[in-house]
Amino acid sequence: MTRLEALALLTGRAPPVLEPGHVWLVGAGPGDPGMLTLDALAALSQAELLLHDALIDPRILALVPDGAERLVMGKRGGRPSARQDDITQRLIDEARAGRRVVRLKGGDPYVFGRGAEEVFALAEAGIPWRVIPGLTAGLAGLAAAGIPATLRGVNQAVTLATAHAAEGAEDALDWAALAQAGQPIVLYMATRRLPAVTGALLRAGLPGDTPAAAVAEATTPRQQVLEATLATIAARVEAAGWTVPAVIAIGGIVAARRRLG
Repeated sequence: MTRLEALALLTGRAPPVLEPGHVWLVGAGPGDPGMLTLDALAALSQAELLLHDALIDPRILALVPDGAERLVMGKRGGRPSARQDDITQRLIDEARAGRRVVRLKGGDPYVFGRGAEEVFALAEAGIPWRVIPGLTAGLAGLAAAGIPATLRGVNQAVTLATAHAAEGAEDALDWAALAQAGQPIVLYMATRRLPAVTGALLRAGLPGDTPAAAVAEATTPRQQVLEATLATIAARVEAAGWTVPAVIAIGGIVAARRRLG
């Protein structure tokens, strides 16, 4: 039985077919291969060219067929990275050459993954595309660390935010408004800017003893969790010397980890 036949048996339907000249944007989830969706597995099983983010688990990369080309197209803060324009143009060029192209992104392509930007460009170029969602680290990563994103009696909403503003809009986020909302904040890509972000939240009046946690390499055997407070989390992360991306949670939901972690 082939992998695609096994997927058909599991889902009760034929797997989606990746046609030549098509580009699929696929979410790899938060890290652990077990959190791939079945449609993501189907996509990887048909790829002729895989353009993938950095830090994707090698076991996930190994799911593409023998002979498929794999290219690292990850963007790493503070390190040499592929330019977004170059990535997008490569997707278009390879699709026009008739290849089955998979663009594999950590988490979900549409949650701080620039997936929409790539889809806009593909659509404008007339390239057929599809998005296969993935579990986003801001929710799945917290769950793996014993932190519920929502908890009755604690919060009625949760804010997902990135510490990296768009180019030319460094201060686009109104941190004071987020602080005053009284709901938990989950930060993506915040390790390098954590002192600035926590400082802004403190100046906006969010109490320094607000529970906070950082989760690195969530859902993997290398997962690390640091519990602290809003006033101390930046120093704790710096002292730990983390060089990998981390999810930061700020708010009362973090306190639940004492019972669930």
